Amino acid sequence: MLSGVTKRMFEIIVSLCLLGDPGTCRTQLLAGLETVSEEECVAVLQNLDPGSRLDPATDYSIGKPACREMPDGIALEEVAQGVFVHTGEISEPDPGNLGDIANLGVVVGDTSIAVIDAGGARAVGEDLYRAIRKISALPVGHLVLTHVHPDHVFGASVFAEAGARIVGHPNLVRALRDREQSYLESFRAEIGASGFLGTRVDFEVLPPSGIDLGGRSLELRSWPMAHSTSDLTVLDVQTGTLFTGDLVFHRHVPVLDGSLKGWLSVLDELETLEAVRIVPGHGSPSLRVEEGLAPVREYLRVLQDQTRQSLDAGSRMSDAVTGIAQDQRPRWELFDAFNIRNATVAFTELEWD
Repeated sequence: MLSGVTKRMFEIIVSLCLLGDPGTCRTQLLAGLETVSEEECVAVLQNLDPGSRLDPATDYSIGKPACREMPDGIALEEVAQGVFVHTGEISEPDPGNLGDIANLGVVVGDTSIAVIDAGGARAVGEDLYRAIRKISALPVGHLVLTHVHPDHVFGASVFAEAGARIVGHPNLVRALRDREQSYLESFRAEIGASGFLGTRVDFEVLPPSGIDLGGRSLELRSWPMAHSTSDLTVLDVQTGTLFTGDLVFHRHVPVLDGSLKGWLSVLDELETLEAVRIVPGHGSPSLRVEEGLAPVREYLRVLQDQTRQSLDAGSRMSDAVTGIAQDQRPRWELFDAFNIRNATVAFTELEWD
């Protein structure tokens, strides 16, 4: 049974508006200040300097903070005892989904909570935080980021402000800093300026280690270059639930941003772990281990085999990538958005074999 469940809570919000476009605004949650009564919320509000909790950027104005009853947040499904998953859309980021396109996890222990990935904008992270508060009042002690991609990390500042320790692959900080500006610009353009307001990545990331939630432990493992340069998995030992991040895709075509050969090798190792179920980075909230691994392995092997065939035939990359793995199209959503890019990455890697 979950402890500390609270049906009704109150939160403090503040309005942010772009200075250059005062009509472009968003209401932002000030995380970690929620109370169980409106009277307590007002008391907290009287001693609050909202500016001290927000990004010191100068491109938006800060409105007067206010109390309101906390909304429900995004949907969470319990896939094992005390293990919850939010299922993201299988879609590219846009103003309608605000970057809510990745699966996000929550594991509740006896003394604290761990979150696995935080969504593609601060707004998504806020709604994840609200959903957690509807199932437990325990502190969120840790946020684990499975890799660098923005649909998994851009909601992280919410949890940092609420006091969570943010944990990631040893390569995560460097990978994020190398791409930070381009990621921020591209996601802002795709999601829209109002929905992206308040999103930032100036949080500290700690190296991975075991996490004790009280009565249950999480095992974290960093992997060599595979889907990305910063892949990390989380195993809830109590239930055998393995959060794979984007090492496993379901329905959404796999996206290659690291090493094709490395990814295939990691999939073989994932199969040896003592997991009962997999929570993939995209798709179903929970899969049997082989049900999750087999389709990804098949796609990557086809990508590898057909890329090598093109190389052996002396094909130019620009000609080859449009035909590689096209027989896989019926099996995957968003195939046309990513397959040519995958083939390009594979061609570049394998031509040096």
